[in-house]
Amino acid sequence: MAISELIGSSPKFRAVLDEINIVAPVDSPVLVRGETGTGKEVIVQAIHDASLRRRNPFVAINCAAIPATLIESELFGHERGAFTGALAPRAGRLQLADRGTLFLDEIGDMPLELQPKLLRALQEQRFERLGSSQSIQVNVRVIAATNQDLWGMVQERKFRADLYYRLNVFPITLPPLRERKADIPLLAVHFARKFAERLGKPACRIPDDAMEALANYDWPGNIRELQNFIERAVILTTDSVLRRLADLIPHSVTTTVRTLADAERAHIVETLRQTNGIVGGRSGAAARLGLPRTTLIARMQRLGLIPPSERPHALPANGVEDLVNVAGAGGF
Repeated sequence: MAISELIGSSPKFRAVLDEINIVAPVDSPVLVRGETGTGKEVIVQAIHDASLRRRNPFVAINCAAIPATLIESELFGHERGAFTGALAPRAGRLQLADRGTLFLDEIGDMPLELQPKLLRALQEQRFERLGSSQSIQVNVRVIAATNQDLWGMVQERKFRADLYYRLNVFPITLPPLRERKADIPLLAVHFARKFAERLGKPACRIPDDAMEALANYDWPGNIRELQNFIERAVILTTDSVLRRLADLIPHSVTTTVRTLADAERAHIVETLRQTNGIVGGRSGAAARLGLPRTTLIARMQRLGLIPPSERPHALPANGVEDLVNVAGAGGF
């Protein structure tokens, strides 16, 4: 991915592009920070693609997606018999990334007890597989990403200070979508074209009133939420205009907070109906909306969809229908 392919012209996003241009050609560690859904993975890939290592491997590991008992093996590899189930030698992500880039996604979830070994490997570019005393030399550039406050975690002794300083050589902070609203129309048009082509539909035009509403919504799930929203709108559209956006986003930039809240509430309720009341999990409403489960629950509580004390994984079927009926009647 060329840097020129990154979408956005707002001052804050252009500042990010300038930082990528500066750091990409060198091998220094980079720490990409930003809220969930701001496109950290895309930025990391762009740094690699603009670097001198672009023809070599780009290897990613999501520290939050791998159980703590397995992440050491995934990262460093293992020898046969190193643990129950290790039936053959296996190279880890660090070795697979030799001469290329290792992307440590969600680095804040790296187990504390494993951080000293990772720090040593990054400093010395040398490590041992589980079950082996033989050192393996590598030449790896590391880029990490997180949506957490790593420095705050250091203060709370939940993340090692020495590893933080090692990773934080060149920090890049991605602005949330609400701080780069000038980019929303560009992103919306891009996603509309992308999903229309993927779904075999005619090119979809976004009406001016709908685009205005899109640009004035805060998008707490950031680019991921916007992308999921546009994909759903393209699916619902039967002609070349995304008319169904009007059902979900207020028409006017002068709409009141009450109307914005009503539209947000209706959007959540409709998504819950589609997932049969499932809030969490890969197929749940939170995933469809591009939000962490806890964020969606907090929004549902703020909008009066569930009592403040409840934190459900799923709502009963009749509960979803009750939400639909009340939302449709404007009863919240």
